[in-house]
Amino acid sequence: MAAVAASVIPALDQRPVKNTICLFDVDGTLTPARRTVSPEMLALLSQLRHKVAIGFVGGSDLVKQQEQLGTASVPVTSLFDFCFAENGLTAYRMGVPLASSSFIKWIGEESYQKLVKFILHYIADLEIPKKRGTFIEFRNGMINVSPIGRNASIEERNEYEKHDLEHGIRKKFVEEIKAAFPDLGLTYSIGGQISFDVFPRGWDKTYCLQHVEAEKQHGTDYTTIHFFGDKTYQGGNDYEIYEDSRTIGHTVKTPEDTAAELKKLFDL
Repeated sequence: MAAVAASVIPALDQRPVKNTICLFDVDGTLTPARRTVSPEMLALLSQLRHKVAIGFVGGSDLVKQQEQLGTASVPVTSLFDFCFAENGLTAYRMGVPLASSSFIKWIGEESYQKLVKFILHYIADLEIPKKRGTFIEFRNGMINVSPIGRNASIEERNEYEKHDLEHGIRKKFVEEIKAAFPDLGLTYSIGGQISFDVFPRGWDKTYCLQHVEAEKQHGTDYTTIHFFGDKTYQGGNDYEIYEDSRTIGHTVKTPEDTAAELKKLFDL
């Protein structure tokens, strides 16, 4: 099914619905949280790609998005016209990499180490039912912080999510970091089930829109930008791009919601 989704598609300037692109969050929008995409969703995206340009924008690195959206034989960069990993700080257009940016160069080693030390001390003192491993994941454009640890199993993730919703663990954690580092110019975005992202102000998911706007130099002006995401509330990692004046935002809760909305909008 993935091979079908990566089959020959019209050139970007030859899509029937002109000057239109659909951008998708990954977890909770195209896939269940940290699970793989369904064959049905890939088939639907392939149909959509024959009408409009499509792209995903996620906070995770490209390796994780390959695991969720691609297959061993089909690279994710062939399934979407635009691949915006780490909010677009790592970006691909038609399978070709675009210019990237670096969080560590922006923040500097000294400030970075102070931030990491604070986070690890906080997690060490945190009273939660379980702790596993990989509490800070360093990415090109951000760090991802998980109180339980990214090595948690699916069952442990589900358990932690319920605990977090009840006790506001991540929300309190973010407020503590903000208070400790008021002058670093950082943004904190809660997404998925178990973690939150930390990145420079302005490096949220709206960062990818500069790549979309740059398409004018290739002859396509995307005047209609649809964005689909599940964390579109204030503080969620889809909020900024959902609220951006350049996009038409769609709130979904599951991949099934996304599919239903696409079928309605584009007569698929």
